Amino acid sequence: MPAVAALAVGVLAMGALAPSAAFAAARPDSVQQGLNALVHSDGLPAALATVKGREGRSRTYTAGLGDVATGSKVPRDGQVRIGSNTKTFTAVVVLQLVGEGKIDLDAPVETYLPGLVRGEGIDGRHITVRQLLQHTSGLPDYESLVGEDILQHRYFEPRDLLDLAFRRKADFAPGTNWAYSNTNYVVAGLIVQKVTGRPLAEETDRRVIKRIGLRHTYFPAPGDVTIREPHPQGYHRDAAGAPLRDVTEIDPSAAWAAGQMISTNSDLNQFFTALLAGRLLPAAQLAQMRTTVPIGDTGAGYGLGLLSRPLSCGGVYWGHGGDISGYETRGGVTDDGRAANITVTSIPVGGAGTKHLESVVDTALCR
Repeated sequence: MPAVAALAVGVLAMGALAPSAAFAAARPDSVQQGLNALVHSDGLPAALATVKGREGRSRTYTAGLGDVATGSKVPRDGQVRIGSNTKTFTAVVVLQLVGEGKIDLDAPVETYLPGLVRGEGIDGRHITVRQLLQHTSGLPDYESLVGEDILQHRYFEPRDLLDLAFRRKADFAPGTNWAYSNTNYVVAGLIVQKVTGRPLAEETDRRVIKRIGLRHTYFPAPGDVTIREPHPQGYHRDAAGAPLRDVTEIDPSAAWAAGQMISTNSDLNQFFTALLAGRLLPAAQLAQMRTTVPIGDTGAGYGLGLLSRPLSCGGVYWGHGGDISGYETRGGVTDDGRAANITVTSIPVGGAGTKHLESVVDTALCR
């Protein structure tokens, strides 16, 4: 489903950054040109971005229309559904609990959720918490079983999602391969709830959102199909050339711990910057999070809810990215403090649009 929090992992020592004056003159042009191309060449309704230079100065950009029906402008730094970027928030909460001695990364899932993770080739006694966060568990993904129409109208409990997933057999034996699966993060979210005795949304708000002062980020409450603050409309297109359909209002519960959250590009920059700076995790847990396994031959690596992607100017950036019905987001931060997040208001049909989006992120971080 071009819906739930599927990450299009098609996946995504730099030279000295130009002085501030050059940054002001050059960067807006290159980033703006990239956003304009996403709208005019790739046919996406809108694109919006926030870019922060190493010196700490942020700039916001927009292109296209916030509402194709009314022709309204795109709200600068508007709220969007952030899809699988939610996974990084979930992973942070799990790793905080690891640091507190309440969860063991290498303990089996069975320790926390006895009898729950069972299916053909699936056994929670042989899957560790680490394997969930790193997508090396072999758990099958439920994503394609939740269609666009179902997503718009149905509320899912997390265990409903596991019931869907476990209709399928395991993708591989735990620890023997890597495959992206939203199911991993549904299980991780349930572990958080079991260990803390509190809803995942409350723990995420208390431990992450309020802790670093994210003012435009939240985990929608059950039944909340809206986006609270100014936002561009989100759209779905069934095929190239097909008409756009407004899917702004959906029930995101089918994404839950894997992709339910709402935020802004600037809040995502703030979140990933704080995370990499060690403001959310102890050094030991942050090091575990940044320990990656390769994603095929893409040059990208997956840690514990955190991706590293190579930059054309050298080095890597750290982030995640995410797709959910109506929105696709890409971006991240570098170790020296540069940050960029870019959102388009429809998941591109085919892989070219996503590659172009990732290219604009590279431009933003390398200029």
